[in-house]
Amino acid sequence: MLHSTAILRGLPALALSAALSLSSIAPSFANSADFVRSIWPLAEARGVSRSAFEQAFAGYSFSAKLMEHTKSQPEFTRTVEDYIERRVTNAQANKGRAMRAEWNQTLTGSQQRWGVQPEYVLAIWGMETNYGGFMGGEHTIHALATLTEGGYRPDFFRDELLTALRIISDGHVSANNMTGSWAGAMGHTQFMPSSFMRYAVDYNGDGRKDIWNSVQDALGSTANYLHEHGWRQGETWGYEIHLPKGFDYARARQMERAPLSQWQAMGIQRVSGKAFPRPSDIGRLYMPAGASGPTFLLLPNFDVIKRYNNSDSYALAVGHLADRIIGGGSFATPWPANDYALSKAQRAELQTLLNRAGYDVGSPDGVVGPKTRAAVIAWQQRAGLPADGHISGRLLDRLKR
Repeated sequence: MLHSTAILRGLPALALSAALSLSSIAPSFANSADFVRSIWPLAEARGVSRSAFEQAFAGYSFSAKLMEHTKSQPEFTRTVEDYIERRVTNAQANKGRAMRAEWNQTLTGSQQRWGVQPEYVLAIWGMETNYGGFMGGEHTIHALATLTEGGYRPDFFRDELLTALRIISDGHVSANNMTGSWAGAMGHTQFMPSSFMRYAVDYNGDGRKDIWNSVQDALGSTANYLHEHGWRQGETWGYEIHLPKGFDYARARQMERAPLSQWQAMGIQRVSGKAFPRPSDIGRLYMPAGASGPTFLLLPNFDVIKRYNNSDSYALAVGHLADRIIGGGSFATPWPANDYALSKAQRAELQTLLNRAGYDVGSPDGVVGPKTRAAVIAWQQRAGLPADGHISGRLLDRLKR
């Protein structure tokens, strides 16, 4: 959507392919000079000045090394527990609190203007670049040009390239100072150029929207982004909950999203013991480790965070880090021991074992669809286990017995 973490993880937000052959990433132009010449009329039509264009492409050459990043997006084989524990640490929370003290005036002002609590802006900043510790070192124009010239999602990256050229031409940043990830994500909170144009703000009032060097602009821009995507002022992302004994998982699957009052009627309670402050809020059940791990009811702001990166794991990490920054602790329910995520080959093995046990999942292909999920639920019910449909290493190990 707007930054490279979505690209790096192969998320639907940018709909990236899993792999490209060497031949498919070869430059589609005779040479880089021809490619640059082809871009100028498009840039001129976007209002890019010739001087800005020439400065941006000074020293450019196609980078085969950068294109290597596109050849294979590795399969994501970490559990949500691994993802959270790598990114939400005491050190990250402590640093977030220190940054809150340092940038309190900016964060308070941005909350008054856009209604987004400071801890969420800080959590995104921490997740994206470790509070500005690493923002990527690629020359953004050269990176986007390489991806376009190399034919990698050329329509998308050509548009981002032209937008980046306009940002330079408008004077927000110089070409040499416009740096970021290999995929064009930029600044403290990793905006793609198109998102910069839509949501970046000149918070410090110096006439430039500088998300690279102005923390004020970067934090204000992030708050504006969340606001524009529907952030609900003063509300949280969700609640960690307890499921009652004998919980009706089948009914929960049918409900999908429902008022918190309906979930409460099914016996769900917050782990804190407190009542839901707004029973009419719509929530959805999220069990990232199945019934044996931390369980949550997710609220509308969770989906707003996902507009930043379309991943439940990412949004959970942001929400949890935000809670930790304001003094919260770890999840009340421990993660299940000895669990692990399955590779595609292991998912195919699980499907084979289910077929052998008499549950028809079709030809084992490692892709979990409705038939596989239904088979898992039926197997769990017969085995006397919570029928949560969760697929993981623990399930595979049990099927092997």
